Amino acid sequence: MTETRPLPLNPDPGSATLKKRFYQRFSIDQRIEHIVFLVSFSTLGLTGLIQKFFQAGISQFLLEALGGVEQVRLIHRLAATIMMVVTIYHLVAVLYRVYVRRVSWTMFPGIEDLKNLWDDILYYFGMRNRKAYYGRYNYAEKAEYLAVVWGTVIMAITGFMMWNPIATTRILPGETIPAAKAAHGAEAILAVLAIILWHFYHVHLRHFNKSMFTGKLTHNEMEEEHPGELAQIEAGLIVEEDPGVIQKRKRIYYPVASVLVILLGFSVFRFLTLEKTAIKTIPQEETVAIFVPLTATPRPTPTQTPTPKPGGLPVASDSWEGKYQGLFSNRCGTCHGNTAVGGLSLKTYADALKGGKSGPAIVPGDPDASMVVKVQSAGGHPGQLTQDELDQVIAWIRAGALEK
Repeated sequence: MTETRPLPLNPDPGSATLKKRFYQRFSIDQRIEHIVFLVSFSTLGLTGLIQKFFQAGISQFLLEALGGVEQVRLIHRLAATIMMVVTIYHLVAVLYRVYVRRVSWTMFPGIEDLKNLWDDILYYFGMRNRKAYYGRYNYAEKAEYLAVVWGTVIMAITGFMMWNPIATTRILPGETIPAAKAAHGAEAILAVLAIILWHFYHVHLRHFNKSMFTGKLTHNEMEEEHPGELAQIEAGLIVEEDPGVIQKRKRIYYPVASVLVILLGFSVFRFLTLEKTAIKTIPQEETVAIFVPLTATPRPTPTQTPTPKPGGLPVASDSWEGKYQGLFSNRCGTCHGNTAVGGLSLKTYADALKGGKSGPAIVPGDPDASMVVKVQSAGGHPGQLTQDELDQVIAWIRAGALEK
């Protein structure tokens, strides 16, 4: 979507060949840039939305198909890295065309775009014979381009905050992280909807514009989409500058661009490596049990009567509902809640008995056959229990793993 100098590829005059003439619109490097950006954007949209709406059936299916939530997060971050690299290339390429080739900033809106918008309104209301006289880009294309720029900036800033929460909260309050997550998700929905409802319609449905893939437009397409630019070309107003002058500009531009690429490249490197994760960067502190049972004392002390459940029976403290459901939700809920990594969910007692691909998580009366004990005893698990918590879980399972 960047500026380039359009030149007729078939300059033969004559009305018979005029309609068959092609005009170069996008160079090969612009088309490759567009394809890479398209792939990275689509990957980000897919992997991001299935994480945001993970409870949906299609999200569960895709998360499982892609190898689980951790694998999806890895793919998401890889696509984000590619988009950052493409953004740097785009910036350097635009500056090259503006400074070295002296191409005007035709992608940015101006007063002429307001006039074109007004002319189009008159046309749609039947008060004008034809639409506005667009130049290289019309006002809709410029608005879409600026939306991409704005969206990329927002996604980069909020993505940095979520990727590096510790560094962020050293400067900003902790509420910034959930705010960044909300903004990141909302902008993602807006961007995807804009592509589907706006870009896809105008470029592929209303009229299939192949120029970003073939690099060129026909004379008829230029007359319809960019009559102002076509008039400039046919009048000979767009000409190549002196090669010697261009070489002088290159000698100035290349060193400056190299420094810019190094600085931006280092920024991306720090973006990716500033910290691993909030869990791994900060040493894990000693944790305490969620529930500490009362111990007997020499003197009897008043105790609170357990609150009856709707079924009429009280909930025992050393039971699934009294203690271990909360423990597993706190330690294991991220991977084994709604996401059910490995087919294992620990949301309910029945889910725990059913287990996942490796077997039942809890086997009442048999800790050795319970996968939760095997995995936790090995150590190093992302949702690792403390030794005291693990001992209590083993004792509870050995005693029959009461539900209530």
